[in-house]
Amino acid sequence: MISTKFGETDLHIGDTLGVYSKVEEGGKVRVQTYEGILIRARGRGENKTFTVRRIGVGGIGVERTWPLDSRSLVKIDVKKKAAKVRRSKLYYLRDLSGRSAVRV
Repeated sequence: MISTKFGETDLHIGDTLGVYSKVEEGGKVRVQTYEGILIRARGRGENKTFTVRRIGVGGIGVERTWPLDSRSLVKIDVKKKAAKVRRSKLYYLRDLSGRSAVRV
């Protein structure tokens, strides 16, 4: 599965996404942004999930997975479209470091 849909937005593997999700801390609810590369989309129907990878502090890769039908997702923005992606899973990015780990 190289592409999927979230509402009106088309998501393709390798796109740089901004994922806005609701986070509840104590009694407050706020919207948290997570920006990274879409490396995986899997499942069908209600079981569809997607994984976004970004490079965190100290050059450590951080991956986060959400169900596509989650109520905590507010919106997903496509920040940058992928140029040439011919794979459905971009696990090889885990072995790369530096700028090559962020470019697709």
